[in-house]
Amino acid sequence: MVTGALYNIVDTIFVGKGVGYLAIAALSIVLPIQLIIIGIGTMTGVGSASIVSRALGRNRKDIAQNVFGNAVVLNFLISAFCTILIYIFMDKCLVFFGASAQVLPYARDYTSIILIGFIFFSFSISSNNYIRAEGNPRAAMYVMAIGAIINIILDPIFIFVFGMGIKGAAVATVISQVISSMYVIFYILFGGSIFRLNVSIFKVKFSAMKEILSLGFPSFIRSAMASVITLIFNKLLLFYGSDMYIAIMGIGLRMISLIQMPLIGITQGFSTIVGFNYGAELYPRVKKVLSMAVMWTVIIAGVGFLVMMIFPRFVIGLFSSDANLINEGIYILRIVVVFLPIIGVQMLGGGFFQAIGKAAPALILTITRQVLFLIPAAFLLPLIFGLNGVWLSVPVSDFLSVAVTVFWISKEIKIFNKAILNG
Repeated sequence: MVTGALYNIVDTIFVGKGVGYLAIAALSIVLPIQLIIIGIGTMTGVGSASIVSRALGRNRKDIAQNVFGNAVVLNFLISAFCTILIYIFMDKCLVFFGASAQVLPYARDYTSIILIGFIFFSFSISSNNYIRAEGNPRAAMYVMAIGAIINIILDPIFIFVFGMGIKGAAVATVISQVISSMYVIFYILFGGSIFRLNVSIFKVKFSAMKEILSLGFPSFIRSAMASVITLIFNKLLLFYGSDMYIAIMGIGLRMISLIQMPLIGITQGFSTIVGFNYGAELYPRVKKVLSMAVMWTVIIAGVGFLVMMIFPRFVIGLFSSDANLINEGIYILRIVVVFLPIIGVQMLGGGFFQAIGKAAPALILTITRQVLFLIPAAFLLPLIFGLNGVWLSVPVSDFLSVAVTVFWISKEIKIFNKAILNG
């Protein structure tokens, strides 16, 4: 999701300045589709990375190789199927996701182009996890950084110099995704990776695919639920407000995702280390890594929270020059980020249980925030507070989901403590 957030934020900034808030609203309409593709890449990547890291902890490189190959095949098949499906039903999807008559042309222009890059996008996201699992976080960072930097360079060229508007943002995004995928292949072939691209590793093993899906499914659910949440917010904001409020919420969610990017990076790195040490039964190290990860997520998110609380006009102004949108956005941004400093704890919870191979609690913690709390709050609070209720649903669900995560992790730590005492 880190890569997806970077692409989306960059596109939104340049599109907002170059086209206007209707184009920002269009990107918010398209976001649920992008989140599904991100979810596919994350599911195959995180699921396989958990198996790979534990296999390497036991020095079973043969298992790691086979899991890598099966993950690549699985990712390609699912991504290709979804891309074809979205292309066939494009307009119906966009209207369903909340596109008004004014926003639909922008959303259609953007979607018709970015579909071309979906398979590459999903592959680069998935591969980022394999590379990290083999112990090369720097190369994994390059997968993300190369695409993001190229997108930043190409966006203004295609949007402003070539005058392509929102289509230019889409073209820039696809090119950057293709180049990210090319870097992954180059790294595997020449960068000292333990993985090898040969026919034998792509031999389909359904038991491996099943385990990949089982462990990675919570990550897909997280993206799928984010997709559903975006859809619901788009519908509610169109009902209680207008396209401008869809654009404002899109900006708010992108700023939150910007703060979450380093938190996701911490969670992914944390999960790999936890999986390795858990596989080696080094429980004190697992506890130490967990406490350090919590500390850093709170610090990083806290800094982002302060910036958005103190300088909201500057933050909103990055995306739009519309005075009305900026004035409304200041008030809204301050509401939705109230509990941002502690949200990293909830993110770590899902990664923690995925890393130790406990898919059920990982899945439950993943859906707690979005399914059990955010969706009901998004429907119920507007009945009491009107449009303000839509904004209030975000901090309410953040607080409740963190409380549940802390409770569940505490129970697991008690199990670790017993294992340590028993030697």
